[in-house]
Amino acid sequence: MSLQANISDALRDRLPNFEAGHVWLVGAGPGDPGLLTLHAANALSQADVVIYDALVNEECLKLASSDAQLEYAGKRGGKPSPKQRDISLKLVEYAQAGKRVLRLKGGDPFVFGRGGEEALTLVEHGIPFRIVPGITAGIGGLAYAGIPVTHRETNHNVTFLTGHDATGIMPDAIDWAGVARGSKVIVMYMAMKHIDVIAKRLIAEGRSADEPIAFVCDASTDKQSVLETTLGNAAKDVEASGLKPPAIVVVGEVVRLRKGLDWKGALEEGRTLVPDPLGTRAQGQSA
Repeated sequence: MSLQANISDALRDRLPNFEAGHVWLVGAGPGDPGLLTLHAANALSQADVVIYDALVNEECLKLASSDAQLEYAGKRGGKPSPKQRDISLKLVEYAQAGKRVLRLKGGDPFVFGRGGEEALTLVEHGIPFRIVPGITAGIGGLAYAGIPVTHRETNHNVTFLTGHDATGIMPDAIDWAGVARGSKVIVMYMAMKHIDVIAKRLIAEGRSADEPIAFVCDASTDKQSVLETTLGNAAKDVEASGLKPPAIVVVGEVVRLRKGLDWKGALEEGRTLVPDPLGTRAQGQSA
């Protein structure tokens, strides 16, 4: 039975029709196909062309029509990949040919996903489009690792940043001193490559070398792996672990909560979670 057949009549009527000549920029979430939104699944079922990124779990593509044309347009650091302008213009080309074009992007299209660039190109060429937000890895991926990005007793703010800019180097435009001093929790995308420099910069700007940091690789998938360490040991521990991107990185006391909140690990290992005494440290009490 098709996805649409499983959706109640009332809800199906509220899902939009994917019109010919339109482009939908859709977030596929951090990896688990179950985190696709209904709008994303609806788009996949109607699209004529699906242009998808490297971070999209290919299981998601099984929701596409059997007649849909699937095109890979992944951009991964250090590997040959299409230029962003070429991808954007391809969306225009297919739309101008009367196709229903789905641009499927890992996470959320507007969170370090170049969705804004692609949307502006569509505007430039008069192509109608829709934005379908997705669950970003900096929130959903950490949740699958048992790490909340906010917790009432630890932090009232969180900063999201990218570990490299368009040229592939650590961004100079970031106010590292302001981030280090002003944000209790820091969530970093695409930061593993430059973690040595980033960690040293944060420590130089006042963060403790003993502050907890976690690396969540292949977040929310069957291959998910998590490394917990400290800011001072981050670079050497990542190298020793052999972990590779894609990874989401989080710095802050919320990392300590993982010991009591690792629900995914508990389910996979058949164990029961118990209150974690280390959690008292996250609440500002002595361990």
